Amino acid sequence: MSLRARLLGAMAYVLFLAIVAFGVPLALSLSARVNAEVRTQAQAQADLVAATAGDLLAPARHKALDTLARTAASSLGGRVLIVNASGYVLVDSAGPTEVGTSYLSRPEIKGALAGRQVQVQRASKTLGEEILATGVPIIHDRRTAGAVRVTQSVSAVHRAVLRVELALALIGLIVLALGLLAASLLAGQIGRPLRRLEAVARRVAQGDVRAHADVEGSLEQRSLSTSFNEMTDRIARLLSAQQDFVADASHKLRTPLTGLRLRLEEAKALAGGPDPTAELTAAIGEVDRLSHTVDELLLLSRAGGERPLVGAPVKLGDVVIDAVGRWRPQAAERGIALVHRRDGEPGIVWAARPDLERALDALLENALRYSPSGSTVTIVGAPGRIEVRDRGPGVPMDERELVFERFRRGSAATAGPPGHGLGLPIARELAREWGGEVTIEGRDGGGTAAILVLERSDIQGEGDDRHFDRA
Repeated sequence: MSLRARLLGAMAYVLFLAIVAFGVPLALSLSARVNAEVRTQAQAQADLVAATAGDLLAPARHKALDTLARTAASSLGGRVLIVNASGYVLVDSAGPTEVGTSYLSRPEIKGALAGRQVQVQRASKTLGEEILATGVPIIHDRRTAGAVRVTQSVSAVHRAVLRVELALALIGLIVLALGLLAASLLAGQIGRPLRRLEAVARRVAQGDVRAHADVEGSLEQRSLSTSFNEMTDRIARLLSAQQDFVADASHKLRTPLTGLRLRLEEAKALAGGPDPTAELTAAIGEVDRLSHTVDELLLLSRAGGERPLVGAPVKLGDVVIDAVGRWRPQAAERGIALVHRRDGEPGIVWAARPDLERALDALLENALRYSPSGSTVTIVGAPGRIEVRDRGPGVPMDERELVFERFRRGSAATAGPPGHGLGLPIARELAREWGGEVTIEGRDGGGTAAILVLERSDIQGEGDDRHFDRA
């Protein structure tokens, strides 16, 4: 079912409930009011006839009395009958048939001749239907000289009530039709932006990742369109970055391969000479360089991709101590002091220890590569974080995110030792696999602080490994 149809259905349902909620009580109220008005009108007409008939009871004035009864009956839409004090009919608006007949047995006549006003709803044996009978005494010279009886068919009253209810129902249908018309227009206004957004989404699915949706409609729809456009922009950037990555990787791999080929050719040419060892050693170095580049590219391609990750509680303090032990000899060879410092208890995190070690190695390798001889690299273990601080050339503020892109090196690093620009991206990718992050900051007095942050775990024991399939 389309959105338009669902909106129309929902609005029709709400309108129907509203009409029922207001219409039913209103119909009941109007029905009661119509009944009350019919009774009141019958009572008032009977009182008026009784007040006028007191002077017309004499036989000589029966013609005027008959005219009075017929006029009142026509006004009420009922029957008016006037009796004398003995209960005998003097005039009848229905005709002379009942004149002279005793109506004393009728309860309304009996009550009226007793001096009371009576209004009852009863079955009429003569008419064979329910009637509303109103009896009022005729007072003349302070005595009851007769009575007026007004009768109306209850079915006529019911027809009047039914007409009121039908009128209300018709009004309700008109309101429902107008409401559905308004709902249809509103549903169209709501649905059109979504249909246009769907069309743009189909274009993106077909490969046009730069397609943009028009920002239109309600606040929520505009927000959705804006988010959709941001998503397509990000997809386009990611695809562009992937293409750049492939191009850069090809270039980076081609360079050591070319160097390897040249050195091997040189070794071949010198094979007949006294000592080709130097060229062969250089060739092995190029092979190692190529192997290192390939390893880093493979690690980057797998990080965040499809690989089973085994997590376990890891003590950050132990990771730091082991890293210091691994890198202290290399730091000493470069004349750099590698210092370990604790700033509180690092605690336990949930991660794969090899991933943490590789990420920390990338940060330490980066720090040692760009630190001058005679300086100090400090690795600090703190609660849920590890900081690697150096006194290298530093990274300008506007480049602190760019250096996390693959094969991107800061402007200060281009004049330094050779590198591939893969260490920081590797560290960040591996940290994010476990809900962490890697950032860099400047240091007072020069240098950089690379910060590895991970969420601390409440787990205190070892074991209970958790397996994650990342897709």
